[in-house]
Amino acid sequence: MSTLDIKDLHVSVATEDGPKEILKGVTLTINSGETHAIMGPNGSGKSTLAYSIAGHPKYDVTGGSVTLDGEDVLAMSVDERARAGLFLAMQYPVEVPGVSVANFLRTAKTAIDGEAPKLRTWVKDVNTALDNLNLDATFSQRSVNEGFSGGEKKRHEIAQLELLDPKVAILDETDSGLDIDALKVVSEGVNRFRAKEGKGVLLITHYTRILRYIQPDVVHVFVAGKVAESGGAELAEELEANGYEKYLGATV
Repeated sequence: MSTLDIKDLHVSVATEDGPKEILKGVTLTINSGETHAIMGPNGSGKSTLAYSIAGHPKYDVTGGSVTLDGEDVLAMSVDERARAGLFLAMQYPVEVPGVSVANFLRTAKTAIDGEAPKLRTWVKDVNTALDNLNLDATFSQRSVNEGFSGGEKKRHEIAQLELLDPKVAILDETDSGLDIDALKVVSEGVNRFRAKEGKGVLLITHYTRILRYIQPDVVHVFVAGKVAESGGAELAEELEANGYEKYLGATV
């Protein structure tokens, strides 16, 4: 069993007018076998939470704690967080010209495991992961995210998830920019990961459509840098029908 425990997390970013607090005391606990969905309006701090957990230097943690299996995540470097078992699928994956998908994946796997994967089995694993995401084997020879469509970028992120096999996956708007076919393929990849023993998922989204394919155990309403309410999957349907108006200014 693994547990990602976020307690009273406060995060600020630098602006021209000085530090601006984005997260104002976030408390969440994600256990193995659980999928938590975070929904909220634009600017509520959802992506700030994801990048703060992952260790983006833009975000300054001013209070609270984040632990993974009791270990202090905030004291770790970004690569240490990945080795500890955290994974972030980014909302806007960056291009890495000149670095092939194949080299990127093998280098990442080697860094996380502490040893290079055996080449014969690794090539098979990569090809299987790509095929699962409806990506041709030649995809591995392309430069990372260079010239990729929106759907290819997101499917590549989920291929990484399958191959790197973390303890907890943080998925930042993985559904954005996907057509219905790509959404189904990506959701199937996430569900394959969820089906493994000891995995947790934090899924950030604006829309309920991905939650029709990835059933959350808990839905959190995120407003103004705090969790305004938590509930079951039915809460997402309420948000779809009524929006966030009743939660604005009513965080707890």
